[in-house]
Amino acid sequence: MPIKTFRQAIIEALDSEMARDPGVFLIGEDVAGGTGCEGEIDAWGSPFGQSKGLYGKYGPMRVVDATLTEGAFTALGLGAATQGMRPVVDLMFNDFFSTSADQVVNQIPKQHFLFGGQDKAPMVIKANHGAGVGAGAQHSQALHSIFTYFAGLKVVMPSNAYDCKGLLIQAIRDDSPVIFLEPKLLMDSTADVPDEAYTIPFGEAEYITEGDDVTIVALGYMVTIAQKAAAALAKQGIEVELLDLRTTSPLDLDTIVESLEKTGRLVIVDEGSPRCGFASDVAAHVTAAAFEHLKAAPKMVTAPFTQIGFAPAYEQAYIPSPERVEAAVKEVMGE
Repeated sequence: MPIKTFRQAIIEALDSEMARDPGVFLIGEDVAGGTGCEGEIDAWGSPFGQSKGLYGKYGPMRVVDATLTEGAFTALGLGAATQGMRPVVDLMFNDFFSTSADQVVNQIPKQHFLFGGQDKAPMVIKANHGAGVGAGAQHSQALHSIFTYFAGLKVVMPSNAYDCKGLLIQAIRDDSPVIFLEPKLLMDSTADVPDEAYTIPFGEAEYITEGDDVTIVALGYMVTIAQKAAAALAKQGIEVELLDLRTTSPLDLDTIVESLEKTGRLVIVDEGSPRCGFASDVAAHVTAAAFEHLKAAPKMVTAPFTQIGFAPAYEQAYIPSPERVEAAVKEVMGE
C-alpha cells in the first residue's frame, strides 16, 4: 500500500469524488492558488496545498476561488446543495466560521428539519484546525466543540492520512451537512493510503492501542500526542487503551463505555477550551452513562483558558503535551 501524506489524502478524496460525481465542486479562498495573478494559476492550492492540482484538472467552474466573503460563498454552497449538487466549501481556517455563522449554525443544519424532511443540504464545510504553525490567535483556534453543539451538523476530525481520505469521501457522499476539520500539524504526517476510493462510517471510534489500566480518548492531532504518552507509560508498566473518536457528532459513547468497563479510568485529551468544551462534554456523558465503572474521576487534558500566543514557546505551551497526558494518567491511577 502506498505511503501518502495527510495533505495528499485530502487531494485524492476531492479528486476521486469530483471525478465520480459532476455535482461535486470546491469553492473557497485560494483553493485555485494564484488565480488572477501572474505566473502559474495553480501556484499553491489553499494555505497548506490541500487542493493542489485540482484547478488544472477541473477548471474554474468546479474549483472556484472565492472572494473574502465567507458568508456569501457558504450561502452559495447551501443553495447549490438544495439543488442537487454536493459542494465542498473551504473556509480556510475554522476561525473564519464566525463571518458565516448565520449560514453555518442557523441555516445549513436546519434545512432538512424546517422543510419537514422534503429538502436536504448535502454539503461539506472544511477548514484548517488548531495551533502549532505560528498562525496567530485569529487563525489557530480549535472550534470543534462549537460545531458539535448544533444538531444537524456532523463533525469530523481525522487523526491520520488513511482516515482522512475515507472520512472525507464519506463526508462528500453523506446527505447531511458535514464539518470536516483538518489539523494543521498533521499535514505532513504519513500513513498507508490505498489509491482506490473507500469510506469510513461516522460515529465509530477506533482502538489505537489496547490496555487494561486506563482509557484515553482523543481525536485529530491529539491522538498523536496521546500515542507518545502511551508509549512512555508502557515503559513504566502502565497499559493504555487509546481510542480515536474520529467524529464528535455523532459521538461513539458506546465504545468509550465498553473500554471503561475494562479499565475503569478515563483521560480525555482535547485541544479545545476547558470551559464548555468537548472534553467536558465527554466527561459529563461518560459519568452519566458509566458511573458504576469508574474507579476515579475522569481527567481532562486541554488547552488553557486563554488566547493563543504567536511566540513559538508560548504557542507550544498552549497545546496539550505528552508529558501533561502522562501526568494525568498517573493521577487517575492514584500515583
